Amino acid sequence: MRLVGPNGEQVGIVRVEDALRLADESGLDLVEVAPMAKPPVAKLMDFGKYKYEAAVKAREARKNQVNTVIKEIKLRPKIDPHDYGTKRGHVERFLRAGDKVKVTIMFRGREQSRPELGRRLLERLATDITELGYIESAPKQDGRNMIMVIAPTKKKSEAKAEQRRARDAAAQQSARAPQASAAE
Repeated sequence: MRLVGPNGEQVGIVRVEDALRLADESGLDLVEVAPMAKPPVAKLMDFGKYKYEAAVKAREARKNQVNTVIKEIKLRPKIDPHDYGTKRGHVERFLRAGDKVKVTIMFRGREQSRPELGRRLLERLATDITELGYIESAPKQDGRNMIMVIAPTKKKSEAKAEQRRARDAAAQQSARAPQASAAE
């Protein structure tokens, strides 16, 4: 078998017994890297350390992975101005966090004969939040509901990084404040 040393150097082609003896003497494990090669390739390494480093890399990859979340806001065509402001605030908060927002307008009774009211309300919401998001799917009637999807202009990872920076800055600011008052 072809043997590779712990630092990646080529030891050469050795017998299996010699490779096992070398691994035992150096206190490392003999790991077969490429069993299908001619001759098979094995490496001297600390297998526990290798598994630990692989787990750390996998954890980092999972941490940086972004999962898209779709938040939903439901409105009615005859919504009160204050209630509209509250719902718009929720939509803005979701978009700042990097989430998509599905806005649903529910029609009841005679409201179903006036879908233009719902379309107008959705267009008003879209113009109110133009700096935070854009219309991913235009308003469309779906039975008794009218649906529109708004996507954030920032990616979720960017939004999370920005929130983390703001939180760290606030923590540093609060850590400095007691020191400054103690010095006075």
